[in-house]
Amino acid sequence: MNRKPARIVERVLTRLKLKQLRLLVAVAHHGSILHAARELNLSQPAATKMIKDLEADFEVQLFTRTNRGVVATVYGESLIRHGKLVFAQITHAAQELDDLAEGTAGRVVVGTLLAASARLLPMAIGTVLKERPDLVIKVVEGTNEVLMPGLRTGELDLVVGRLPTHRHRSDVDQLKLYDERIVAVVRAGHPLAGQIGVGLEDMAGFGWILPPPETTLRRQLDQHFVSRPDLAPKRVVESVSYLTNRALVAASDIIAVLPVHVAAGDIAGGAFARLDWVVPVGAGPVGVSFRRSGGLSPAARAFIKVLSAVGDEIGGAV
Repeated sequence: MNRKPARIVERVLTRLKLKQLRLLVAVAHHGSILHAARELNLSQPAATKMIKDLEADFEVQLFTRTNRGVVATVYGESLIRHGKLVFAQITHAAQELDDLAEGTAGRVVVGTLLAASARLLPMAIGTVLKERPDLVIKVVEGTNEVLMPGLRTGELDLVVGRLPTHRHRSDVDQLKLYDERIVAVVRAGHPLAGQIGVGLEDMAGFGWILPPPETTLRRQLDQHFVSRPDLAPKRVVESVSYLTNRALVAASDIIAVLPVHVAAGDIAGGAFARLDWVVPVGAGPVGVSFRRSGGLSPAARAFIKVLSAVGDEIGGAV
């Protein structure tokens, strides 16, 4: 019973080809062998035979047919997941070779959450580019639900922002940089601006900007309103785009719940006012997440080092 996994490992190492992996990933993407074959310039019979040969080699079924097309089995899902990581690593290796050949100093793809996008990430990018002016940095904005899968498949090198407390932690290492408080802000001149001791009763008649339901911060806020559903926000805009949030706050009486460093510039400049209300979620950890396996490029390691130094600076000023 213990010999079969060893045989599969040997077959993967000696017989699995990149073209076969590309086919599996394409079939999973399209849900169709025909469409995957077209993408790879194969005939459908050739693609079908390639999959059947793999199933025979590994003695497992990779796909099942349904009325909606083909669906990967657990074995297929496992092979496809690792295949995506293989291709991501190959792409990164090729990009790094191109960068080095062109005289640049590597490439880092960073996913950013709202908490990092206003201060931590810009400061880190500015610092690292002084040290490595030829480094190519790509920034991708989103939530953990969007960014963490990309981190696992190798599409992203790092994810920076508020660290998830429970979800998205398998196969991922986290480095905490500092704790960040959450504040409620409104436009200057808002009816609640300057009011002492603002309560939920005072805010009940206004719209709110909140993060999406899949975020840790939103779940914490929703939990707070379980005991007072009558005071829960009735009109909600779900957004992690600070440009959108900033414009909405400036043009209306909406209340935005934001990390303190995200709103700090507009508060200091007088465009926003911070409400005298303690957001009932406490401070949360902001940091950087990266894959536990697969290794980091020298450029990514250098970027983490700079993030750590900038985080110490921001955390010491809180």
